Amino acid sequence: MSSVGPQTGFLMEEDSDGPLMQEVDVLERRPGKLYVHLPGTDKRLDKWVSEPWAPALNGTRKRRRSLSPTTSLADTPVATPSAAGQSQTQDIKPELTEEEFDIQHHKQITARRNFDKVNFGVYQIKTWYFSPYPLSETEPDTEPVTAERIAGVARATARSHGRTSDLLAGGLGRDHAATERSALWVCDRCFKYMADGTSWEGHVRRCTRKHPPGRRVYQRGAHIIWEVDGAKEKLYCQNLSLFGKLFIDIKTLFFDCDNFLFYLLTDADSQRDHVLGFFSKEKVSYDDYNLATIIVLPPYQRKGYGMLMIEFSYELSRRAGRVGTPERPLSDLGLRSYLAYWVSTILRYLRRLLSVLPGEVDRITTVGRPHDLTQLHTLSAEFEEHMPRNKKRRTNKGWDGEVDASESSLSSSAPAEGDRIASLRTVETIANADGSATTHVTVHCTLVDIARATNLRVEDAAFALNECGLLIRKIREAEDVEETVAITREMVETVAKARGLKKMCMDMAHVLL
Repeated sequence: MSSVGPQTGFLMEEDSDGPLMQEVDVLERRPGKLYVHLPGTDKRLDKWVSEPWAPALNGTRKRRRSLSPTTSLADTPVATPSAAGQSQTQDIKPELTEEEFDIQHHKQITARRNFDKVNFGVYQIKTWYFSPYPLSETEPDTEPVTAERIAGVARATARSHGRTSDLLAGGLGRDHAATERSALWVCDRCFKYMADGTSWEGHVRRCTRKHPPGRRVYQRGAHIIWEVDGAKEKLYCQNLSLFGKLFIDIKTLFFDCDNFLFYLLTDADSQRDHVLGFFSKEKVSYDDYNLATIIVLPPYQRKGYGMLMIEFSYELSRRAGRVGTPERPLSDLGLRSYLAYWVSTILRYLRRLLSVLPGEVDRITTVGRPHDLTQLHTLSAEFEEHMPRNKKRRTNKGWDGEVDASESSLSSSAPAEGDRIASLRTVETIANADGSATTHVTVHCTLVDIARATNLRVEDAAFALNECGLLIRKIREAEDVEETVAITREMVETVAKARGLKKMCMDMAHVLL
């Protein structure tokens, strides 16, 4: 195996417009094939490709370059550094500290996936990132693999290697983790890992676990969220963290699970519960983080399970009397999911705030005297209960579960929310010439009021409002008064339609805390 540091080059790709030159960073090179990273993209998109390729020209970084049909890679000039340039480069090589060496060593080790696929239950899943799986007991002991020397470091000390020992334990350089066809075998019941299919088949026949350890904290039909204490179920949580690291890049929780709680979402069949995804959070967070890591397994993505777990994490914060937020930094997929949650939460609140009638009620008929409009939102839950609904066939599986949504008990927070809305609203009814009346709702509130009502951090609420374009329209009532952001119900509906606003995935009536 030939291992090299990152090297910029151009890879030829076929497109509908003809041959194209795509800039890539070459992380590893072998006879006839390259392991490449596309600059500006996530590492999960790294891949093995076949040559041809060409080195970068004089360090130039171009995104895409078209080739004429008569142009070949052999015709592409390659810059060759002069001897003086080499000497000058060698003279200015900085001396790295052990900490800096650790950082570079870590990046070098995790630059590419150590397993290409993982066999998990009935699925074979393509992995996204490196995960430091330790060696199994069946593997023979071998001499430690010597890492590639990094320029500027005179020698690698035992102390510096010790700080990255958890990463080096993943069998680097061995056959099962050294090719793009390498595979890992993981039990979908207990998350125990194996290096070959024979051991995995034997373990699966003997594994009797029917569901995750711990207690149920949410159950709606066949969907259950389990709370698992990392201090009580150390091995299970360690294996779970290692498996999750195959699909999480920026988190490094592997073996120290004592201070974490894990929440696993499962879907039940007649035999047992199947894990769909999980999230973890610190037991004590001085920054009020309500989530450390979250992952929905690739076979179950784009089905609303991630949103359910995000909503549940905020419900945990609300019941603890805190305003939570996810731990930073967020991955690109994490930011997208949280932005969708923040925007949806605020839009649902603004819909209620800027509506004369509650919820989906479009008409109210009373006999004798007009209805008191000031009480509509306080009693909105009762109005929605009496709305005509299409009858649904009951099932013991899925989002609805055994209980129809109309039969669920009301949330204990509904009266408090109605009081907050009533305190911010000004309802003005103007008589018309024909005897009818027109009612308008006006709300004067601050960003802090919106964040407090939705249980979001102020900075998260501001980011979401700005991203969905609701902070663009500004008005000034007087010259000596600061500008005020104006949000209309039409603007809210436009954003809701553009972003496909949906109802909450979590049903408060099924929280078991």
